[in-house]
Amino acid sequence: MTEEQAAPLAQTDDSSSAAIETHGLTRRFGAQLAVDGIDLRVPRGSFYGFLGENGAGKSTTISMLTGLLAKTSGEMRVLGLAPCDELKRRIGVVPDGLLLFDRLTGREHLVFVGRIFGLERHEAGRRADELLAAMELTGDSRKLVSDYSFGMRKKLALAAALIHGPELLFLDEPFEGVDAVAKAKLTALLADLVRRRKLTVFITSHVLEVVERLCDHVGVIHRGRLVAQGSLASVIAAVPQAQTLTDAFVKLVGEGRGEPRALSFLP
Repeated sequence: MTEEQAAPLAQTDDSSSAAIETHGLTRRFGAQLAVDGIDLRVPRGSFYGFLGENGAGKSTTISMLTGLLAKTSGEMRVLGLAPCDELKRRIGVVPDGLLLFDRLTGREHLVFVGRIFGLERHEAGRRADELLAAMELTGDSRKLVSDYSFGMRKKLALAAALIHGPELLFLDEPFEGVDAVAKAKLTALLADLVRRRKLTVFITSHVLEVVERLCDHVGVIHRGRLVAQGSLASVIAAVPQAQTLTDAFVKLVGEGRGEPRALSFLP
């Protein structure tokens, strides 16, 4: 579908509209079709799980939705807007590849990000301290980010994505490398933010048990195409014999592969 063929989406900031809506969203890298004409609809105030195998197009989709990557064709609205500076002030992003300032301390990093978003220094510091406590990083707040473990860096990246009070949070594999205790606390924090503040969360994760526990809506992308979307219950119910999200996911993207190939050098 070409951009001219895609039906235009009305630009609106109506609070009752979808947080994310796309029509025919496509991205090519040369001859490779990474995202193939997907039609997403993410309700405001939802916890939306965007699922797919490695290389399915999840991160590419997030990059387009957040304005980091230009679309090849199609239409999209995020919080009623096309990608623009105003939109970037209203969203938070934790990318799969963490981009942190290693030569700052954890607290300095958060204050710096807060200042970029226009917070006064005192307010940025107050929010930084509150977020460090929520992430259990207060004791490490004066350490350089370069000395943080991978899990600590994940938590700091989440804190940085929240410091300006976004309406929509994009999380690309946020629990990778995070220990079980920290994961449980982070998921509880995110669920509470959605429940209390009507924050919308758009998350990709290979930990389907966490997605099933957190998310009320899901979409499944396979080889660049959206193969299922809707409420969590409706997606599971639509797949024959599926009892869990894992069952549904495996049937949607994994059938037809056959048995795993044996290795000749192992008994």
